[in-house]
Amino acid sequence: MSLTGAIVVVAVLAVATVVGLVLRSRSGRIRTTAGRTAAGWQLAGVTPGPDDRVLLLQLSSPVCTPCRQTAAQLTELAGRPGLRHVEVDIGERPEAARTLDVMRTPTTIAFSRDGRELLRVSGVPRRQELLDALDTELSAAR
Repeated sequence: MSLTGAIVVVAVLAVATVVGLVLRSRSGRIRTTAGRTAAGWQLAGVTPGPDDRVLLLQLSSPVCTPCRQTAAQLTELAGRPGLRHVEVDIGERPEAARTLDVMRTPTTIAFSRDGRELLRVSGVPRRQELLDALDTELSAAR
């Protein structure tokens, strides 16, 4: 291998490493949305119960390993007053992903009782950050 070839290989590896680190740091980060409305409750196939304040709609796929971790975490959180978790398999319902502009799994979207999109998380959500971000909506359930 020539010196030029070695330099190219090292440069490509460096760029790939940086891109990987950036993508990894963004995974699980909460992005607030500007209150756009979507049919989250309808897409989930549920009607809010009297105590439901926030729907955690998880879009997942059967081959997604982080989806299982996300589902377990959100199911646990749904035991709290005001939270409801529904998982939608985009393999069976691809229109849900298209409607919500979801490009990867797992993606969790939180909807208020009145249908406003509150936030999005791509990847496994960071538990405490998610609870902190939903605190205002959930305080009405207390």
